[in-house]
Amino acid sequence: MALRRYVLSVDQGTTSSRATVLDAKLQVCGTGQKEFTQFFPRPGWVEHDLNEIWATTEWCIAKALRTAGLKGSDIAAIGITNQRETTGLWHRGTGKPLHKAIVWQDRRTSAYCSELKALGHEANVMKTTGLVLDPYFSGTKLKWLLDEVKGSRQRAAAGELCFGTIDSWLVFQMTGHAAHVTDVSNASRTMLMGLESLQWDEGMRAMLDIPAEVLPRIAASSEVYGMTRGMKSLPDGIPVSGMAGDQQAALFGQACFTPGESKCTYGTGAFLLMNVGQTPVASKAGLLTTVAWKVDGKTTYALEGSSFIAGAAVHWLRDGLQLIKRAEDVEALAKTVKSCGEVVFVPALAGLGAPHWRPDARGLFAGIDRGTNRGHLARAVLEGIALQIQDLAEAMKLDSGRDIPAFKVDGGAVKNDLLMQYQADILATNVVRPKNVETTSLGAAFLGGLGVGFWKSADDIRRAWKADKVFKPKMSEGERAQHLGKWREAVKRA
Repeated sequence: MALRRYVLSVDQGTTSSRATVLDAKLQVCGTGQKEFTQFFPRPGWVEHDLNEIWATTEWCIAKALRTAGLKGSDIAAIGITNQRETTGLWHRGTGKPLHKAIVWQDRRTSAYCSELKALGHEANVMKTTGLVLDPYFSGTKLKWLLDEVKGSRQRAAAGELCFGTIDSWLVFQMTGHAAHVTDVSNASRTMLMGLESLQWDEGMRAMLDIPAEVLPRIAASSEVYGMTRGMKSLPDGIPVSGMAGDQQAALFGQACFTPGESKCTYGTGAFLLMNVGQTPVASKAGLLTTVAWKVDGKTTYALEGSSFIAGAAVHWLRDGLQLIKRAEDVEALAKTVKSCGEVVFVPALAGLGAPHWRPDARGLFAGIDRGTNRGHLARAVLEGIALQIQDLAEAMKLDSGRDIPAFKVDGGAVKNDLLMQYQADILATNVVRPKNVETTSLGAAFLGGLGVGFWKSADDIRRAWKADKVFKPKMSEGERAQHLGKWREAVKRA
């Protein structure tokens, strides 16, 4: 039998599926990516076709193998990462979905969440699950499916149906319907799992009227869940051995294994996660407490905060104000001035999230005068993105009682050196950009490889992880205080 020298990472996202083949040194050998359909049946409703997600996943795996010049038999393990909270319901015997999946963005259960808040459930939800009571999470989506799809509640209670987030759906399909399982990181986003027990919580199930029979087994983030069977793109017998939600996978992919280590993913918005160790930390600043991963019997927790607008602010400069033709042009425009002067931008184009939680806030340019030009506005937008991340980092330091020894970054915007240097300056800590910025896929590969001994330990992964550039803070403490003071005044006015 040929030596299996590669790991397959499957990254199933909100708009596309992706597969990547990596070797032991984390070199990308082949990739495949394919978009799939977004369904918007009503305002505020977003759905995906589970069968289409599976079909695109199979296509991407086959494409990744072709571009790598490999056979399926060369693969030692499969790791999965996925859009979190998206909720599916399917028949256990046939694998046929009963309804389209309800996507994490979907707001159809907003009124029900408001009812639960009015009944006084929110404090207990946060204490038990680490989450706020919001339609973002899977629990109320599953209740909606059981209530609205005819006959599904009775069939679920009889054990005929499977609920799952997208990780569960992919493993179910990969293993020929043999494994109905999720990992602790995805389960922690359902509003149904006890944050400390790592089990489905009876109180949460009772509150949402969810039968136990429909729920998957909760497993570690790195273990063998089952073997491939009946796939078009892979032979039978390859272990599926790693799973984590996308943001947790990125934290793992950044080798943030030490409490206090943090990563920020800069996409349309920005997600900041901090490893807080083996004891969950309750947030007083409106952050979420979540499970990062469970590996080798040890559970690691994280604090999570998100900014609604990051790269979207640059897209607004391009599409709304038409100050630039391409998003990547923003750095050159911002460099045409040495500083913003007095100009401050608050990127509250969709309200302000943690730690402010002001949905009524609106975007703001402050400090404009006759000398303000396009360069000042572009530079202020980049600084505004970094300043809101600083607010999240400060909240995390207060909640966790830990400093941030290294701030690792990934996502499209990290190619912008000006933004990364300012982020280091305003955080007063090193900002580290990895050689491979696709850290979500890396995290899934790491977890899958650990599950079968492809990598022996996290130390092997830390040694394999390589930095591209370290941005060291250069700003004086006095100058930093001035920037933060102007920012805080502007946020009050937003």
